[in-house]
Amino acid sequence: MEDWFARSLTFVIPLWMSLGVHEWAHAWAAHKLGDDTARLLGRMSLNPFVHLDPVGTVLLPLVGVPFGWAKPVPVEPVRFRRSVPMAWGVLLTAIAGPVSNLVLAAVAVGLLAVLHLGFADFPPYVDAFRALLLVLVPLNVLLAVFNMLPIPPLDGSRVVEGLVSPGWRPTWDRVQSCGPGLLVAVIVLPLLVGVSPLTTVYLGILDGLGDFEAWLGG
Repeated sequence: MEDWFARSLTFVIPLWMSLGVHEWAHAWAAHKLGDDTARLLGRMSLNPFVHLDPVGTVLLPLVGVPFGWAKPVPVEPVRFRRSVPMAWGVLLTAIAGPVSNLVLAAVAVGLLAVLHLGFADFPPYVDAFRALLLVLVPLNVLLAVFNMLPIPPLDGSRVVEGLVSPGWRPTWDRVQSCGPGLLVAVIVLPLLVGVSPLTTVYLGILDGLGDFEAWLGG
Protein backbone atom coordinates (compact mmCIF):
# COMPACT_ATOMS: atom_id res chain seq x y z
CA MET A 1 0.00 0.00 0.00
CA GLU A 2 2.79 2.42 0.90
CA ASP A 3 4.66 1.60 -2.33
CA TRP A 4 1.50 2.21 -4.37
CA PHE A 5 0.92 5.53 -2.59
CA ALA A 6 4.53 6.62 -3.16
CA ARG A 7 4.35 5.70 -6.88
CA SER A 8 1.06 7.56 -7.23
CA LEU A 9 2.51 10.70 -5.64
CA THR A 10 5.61 10.49 -7.85
CA PHE A 11 3.30 10.80 -10.85
CA VAL A 12 0.43 12.91 -9.48
CA ILE A 13 2.61 15.73 -8.10
CA PRO A 14 4.42 16.39 -11.44
CA LEU A 15 1.11 16.00 -13.30
CA TRP A 16 -0.69 18.55 -11.15
CA MET A 17 2.25 20.94 -11.40
CA SER A 18 2.42 20.55 -15.18
CA LEU A 19 -1.32 21.01 -15.72
CA GLY A 20 -1.30 24.04 -13.42
CA VAL A 21 1.47 25.67 -15.44
CA HIS A 22 -0.31 24.76 -18.69
CA GLU A 23 -3.61 26.37 -17.68
CA TRP A 24 -1.88 29.39 -16.12
CA ALA A 25 -0.09 29.98 -19.43
CA HIS A 26 -3.39 30.05 -21.30
CA ALA A 27 -4.82 32.53 -18.79
CA TRP A 28 -1.68 34.69 -18.80
CA ALA A 29 -1.58 34.86 -22.60
CA ALA A 30 -5.26 35.82 -22.75
CA HIS A 31 -4.69 38.49 -20.08
CA LYS A 32 -1.79 39.97 -22.06
CA LEU A 33 -4.02 40.11 -25.13
CA GLY A 34 -6.76 41.94 -23.26
CA ASP A 35 -9.08 39.16 -22.08
CA ASP A 36 -9.28 39.16 -18.28
CA THR A 37 -11.98 36.46 -18.03
CA ALA A 38 -9.70 33.81 -16.54
CA ARG A 39 -7.94 36.25 -14.20
CA LEU A 40 -11.24 37.53 -12.81
CA LEU A 41 -12.32 33.95 -12.17
CA GLY A 42 -9.12 33.25 -10.24
CA ARG A 43 -7.74 30.95 -12.94
CA MET A 44 -4.57 32.93 -13.73
CA SER A 45 -2.79 31.00 -11.01
CA LEU A 46 0.02 28.46 -10.71
CA ASN A 47 -1.92 26.82 -7.88
CA PRO A 48 -2.93 23.45 -9.41
CA PHE A 49 -5.93 23.13 -7.11
CA VAL A 50 -7.83 25.91 -8.91
CA HIS A 51 -7.51 23.94 -12.16
CA LEU A 52 -8.49 20.49 -10.86
CA ASP A 53 -10.86 18.34 -12.86
CA PRO A 54 -12.41 15.61 -10.66
CA VAL A 55 -11.85 12.89 -13.25
CA GLY A 56 -8.86 13.98 -15.32
CA THR A 57 -6.74 15.44 -12.52
CA VAL A 58 -7.77 13.35 -9.51
CA LEU A 59 -9.50 10.04 -10.22
CA LEU A 60 -7.65 8.68 -13.26
CA PRO A 61 -4.07 9.45 -12.07
CA LEU A 62 -4.78 8.02 -8.61
CA VAL A 63 -6.05 4.74 -10.06
CA GLY A 64 -2.95 4.40 -12.21
CA VAL A 65 -3.89 5.90 -15.59
CA PRO A 66 -0.62 7.56 -16.74
CA PHE A 67 -2.23 10.71 -18.11
CA GLY A 68 -4.75 13.39 -17.24
CA TRP A 69 -6.22 16.79 -17.94
CA ALA A 70 -7.29 19.92 -16.08
CA LYS A 71 -10.39 22.11 -16.17
CA PRO A 72 -10.03 24.29 -19.29
CA VAL A 73 -9.38 27.99 -18.78
CA PRO A 74 -12.18 30.17 -20.21
CA VAL A 75 -11.04 32.46 -23.03
CA GLU A 76 -13.30 35.06 -24.64
CA PRO A 77 -11.70 36.14 -27.96
CA VAL A 78 -14.20 39.01 -28.35
CA ARG A 79 -12.49 40.67 -25.37
CA PHE A 80 -9.05 40.76 -27.01
CA ARG A 81 -7.71 44.25 -27.69
CA ARG A 82 -8.83 45.66 -31.03
CA SER A 83 -5.22 45.82 -32.17
CA VAL A 84 -5.06 42.01 -31.91
CA PRO A 85 -6.61 40.08 -34.81
CA MET A 86 -9.01 37.62 -33.20
CA ALA A 87 -7.62 34.64 -35.11
CA TRP A 88 -4.08 35.38 -33.96
CA GLY A 89 -5.25 35.91 -30.42
CA VAL A 90 -6.91 32.50 -30.41
CA LEU A 91 -3.73 30.94 -31.82
CA LEU A 92 -1.43 32.61 -29.28
CA THR A 93 -3.54 31.71 -26.26
CA ALA A 94 -3.80 28.13 -27.51
CA ILE A 95 -0.09 27.64 -28.11
CA ALA A 96 0.87 29.17 -24.77
CA GLY A 97 -0.05 26.00 -22.87
CA PRO A 98 2.08 23.52 -24.85
CA VAL A 99 4.98 25.99 -24.98
CA SER A 100 4.86 26.31 -21.18
CA ASN A 101 5.13 22.53 -20.88
CA LEU A 102 8.21 22.44 -23.10
CA VAL A 103 9.78 25.21 -21.01
CA LEU A 104 9.01 23.25 -17.83
CA ALA A 105 10.58 20.13 -19.34
CA ALA A 106 13.72 22.11 -20.23
CA VAL A 107 13.93 23.52 -16.70
CA ALA A 108 13.61 20.00 -15.27
CA VAL A 109 16.48 18.78 -17.48
CA GLY A 110 18.58 21.70 -16.23
CA LEU A 111 17.80 20.81 -12.62
CA LEU A 112 18.80 17.19 -13.28
CA ALA A 113 22.14 18.45 -14.55
CA VAL A 114 22.58 20.62 -11.44
CA LEU A 115 21.87 17.64 -9.17
CA HIS A 116 24.47 15.49 -10.90
CA LEU A 117 27.05 18.26 -10.82
CA GLY A 118 26.35 19.07 -7.16
CA PHE A 119 26.14 15.57 -5.64
CA ALA A 120 28.44 12.59 -6.06
CA ASP A 121 25.90 10.41 -4.23
CA PHE A 122 22.28 11.39 -3.85
CA PRO A 123 20.94 11.55 -0.27
CA PRO A 124 17.35 10.26 0.03
CA TYR A 125 15.66 13.68 -0.25
CA VAL A 126 17.68 14.53 -3.36
CA ASP A 127 16.93 11.16 -4.92
CA ALA A 128 13.21 11.74 -4.30
CA PHE A 129 13.46 15.12 -6.06
CA ARG A 130 15.34 13.46 -8.93
CA ALA A 131 12.52 10.90 -9.27
CA LEU A 132 10.02 13.73 -9.66
CA LEU A 133 12.19 15.38 -12.32
CA LEU A 134 12.45 12.11 -14.25
CA VAL A 135 8.65 12.07 -14.46
CA LEU A 136 8.35 15.81 -15.10
CA VAL A 137 10.45 15.79 -18.28
CA PRO A 138 8.69 13.13 -20.41
CA LEU A 139 5.27 14.05 -18.99
CA ASN A 140 5.58 17.66 -20.11
CA VAL A 141 6.87 16.71 -23.55
CA LEU A 142 3.89 14.39 -23.94
CA LEU A 143 1.45 17.05 -22.73
CA ALA A 144 2.86 19.47 -25.29
CA VAL A 145 2.75 16.95 -28.14
CA PHE A 146 -0.68 15.58 -27.27
CA ASN A 147 -2.27 19.00 -26.84
CA MET A 148 -0.95 20.13 -30.22
CA LEU A 149 -2.92 17.42 -32.04
CA PRO A 150 -5.43 19.24 -34.29
CA ILE A 151 -8.42 17.55 -32.66
CA PRO A 152 -11.09 19.57 -30.84
CA PRO A 153 -11.04 20.51 -28.01
CA LEU A 154 -7.23 20.17 -27.80
CA ASP A 155 -5.04 23.27 -28.17
CA GLY A 156 -3.91 22.19 -31.64
CA SER A 157 -7.46 22.58 -32.90
CA ARG A 158 -7.49 26.21 -31.79
CA VAL A 159 -4.19 26.77 -33.58
CA VAL A 160 -5.78 25.40 -36.76
CA GLU A 161 -8.82 27.59 -36.14
CA GLY A 162 -6.55 30.63 -36.06
CA LEU A 163 -4.82 29.65 -39.30
CA VAL A 164 -7.56 28.08 -41.44
CA SER A 165 -8.56 30.11 -44.48
CA PRO A 166 -12.21 31.09 -45.08
CA GLY A 167 -12.44 28.61 -47.94
CA TRP A 168 -11.61 25.70 -45.65
CA ARG A 169 -13.84 26.90 -42.81
CA PRO A 170 -16.86 24.66 -43.66
CA THR A 171 -14.58 21.59 -43.76
CA TRP A 172 -12.99 22.55 -40.47
CA ASP A 173 -16.42 23.09 -38.90
CA ARG A 174 -17.33 19.52 -39.84
CA VAL A 175 -14.11 18.23 -38.29
CA GLN A 176 -14.88 20.16 -35.11
CA SER A 177 -18.30 18.55 -34.86
CA CYS A 178 -16.56 15.14 -34.84
CA GLY A 179 -13.95 16.28 -32.30
CA PRO A 180 -15.08 14.31 -29.23
CA GLY A 181 -15.33 11.08 -31.22
CA LEU A 182 -11.92 11.61 -32.82
CA LEU A 183 -10.35 12.31 -29.44
CA VAL A 184 -11.81 9.14 -27.93
CA ALA A 185 -10.52 7.16 -30.93
CA VAL A 186 -7.02 8.59 -30.56
CA ILE A 187 -6.95 7.60 -26.88
CA VAL A 188 -8.75 4.25 -27.03
CA LEU A 189 -7.59 2.66 -30.32
CA PRO A 190 -3.90 2.41 -29.30
CA LEU A 191 -5.00 0.68 -26.09
CA LEU A 192 -7.08 -1.84 -28.07
CA VAL A 193 -4.23 -2.73 -30.43
CA GLY A 194 -1.66 -2.72 -27.65
CA VAL A 195 0.57 -0.07 -29.24
CA SER A 196 0.55 3.40 -27.71
CA PRO A 197 2.60 6.09 -29.46
CA LEU A 198 2.45 8.18 -26.28
CA THR A 199 3.92 5.33 -24.22
CA THR A 200 6.62 4.79 -26.86
CA VAL A 201 7.56 8.47 -26.76
CA TYR A 202 7.51 8.48 -22.94
CA LEU A 203 9.83 5.47 -22.69
CA GLY A 204 12.09 6.87 -25.40
CA ILE A 205 12.50 10.12 -23.47
CA LEU A 206 13.26 8.15 -20.30
CA ASP A 207 15.97 6.22 -22.16
CA GLY A 208 17.40 9.50 -23.37
CA LEU A 209 17.41 10.88 -19.82
CA GLY A 210 19.24 7.74 -18.66
CA ASP A 211 21.94 8.33 -21.29
CA PHE A 212 22.08 11.99 -20.26
CA GLU A 213 22.57 11.09 -16.58
CA ALA A 214 25.24 8.52 -17.50
CA TRP A 215 27.05 11.19 -19.50
CA LEU A 216 26.87 13.64 -16.58
CA GLY A 217 28.22 10.97 -14.26
CA GLY A 218 31.23 10.47 -16.47
